[in-house]
Amino acid sequence: MSIKALFKSNKIKGKKVSFENFLILAFIYITVMVGFGMIYVLLELQGFEVLNPGNLGSNNGYIEKLNTGMYFSAITLFSVGYGDLSPIGIGRMIAVVEALIGYTIPAAFVARVVFDMDRKSIKE
Repeated sequence: MSIKALFKSNKIKGKKVSFENFLILAFIYITVMVGFGMIYVLLELQGFEVLNPGNLGSNNGYIEKLNTGMYFSAITLFSVGYGDLSPIGIGRMIAVVEALIGYTIPAAFVARVVFDMDRKSIKE
């Protein structure tokens, strides 16, 4: 219900969040997650160790590396960081950049929603 309430009209004229902005946010998150996941996978395939699987065992196959890269990208982007994987070498800097992007995306989303609301109120 709370997600539905975001898109329904309320007492103030207009919607709190447009469906277009929500889709844009979702596509931005997916693009960043897949992009950084592929960076981790490609570096691993080139022989650079960027992720330390710890107790998870080895990532020998392509599908295992792809799964691990995407998983690590998602938990880094959303700042969850379960601790089962850790970046090593150049992977640390890549993870820092991804985490910074993960922190700024919500701020940019809020700024866009506020600017859109201001623009609509000026037109009316």
